[in-house]
Amino acid sequence: MAKLPSKVHLRSHPMCLSIRGHSVYEDEDKRTWLHVDMDTEGDRKVRLRQEDIPSGHISHTTSLLTLTTMPWLWTLQPGNKYKDYLHRFWRIVHHVKENGVEEMILELMEGS
Repeated sequence: MAKLPSKVHLRSHPMCLSIRGHSVYEDEDKRTWLHVDMDTEGDRKVRLRQEDIPSGHISHTTSLLTLTTMPWLWTLQPGNKYKDYLHRFWRIVHHVKENGVEEMILELMEGS
């Protein structure tokens, strides 16, 4: 019997991601996403990993550092990109589901 691939590229993305606590975002379906800020050779990238976190385990106080360095809201736009609250655009580099875990990498687009 053929083994199903463990890594699948997804084309359906969350419509919005809003900050819910320190390093935690929530999408429109109440799924939680952890973020890891990635600074790679001057390019601003953010890795988001979907993990179910019980609401009682989310710190509802968001650090000032998180609010000043990370968007508190992203909304999906046409063309596989998100727009943050400062009207900057973030390209979806990849959105995969591997071994049951979704991960997205967003990259701040030049000129944003």
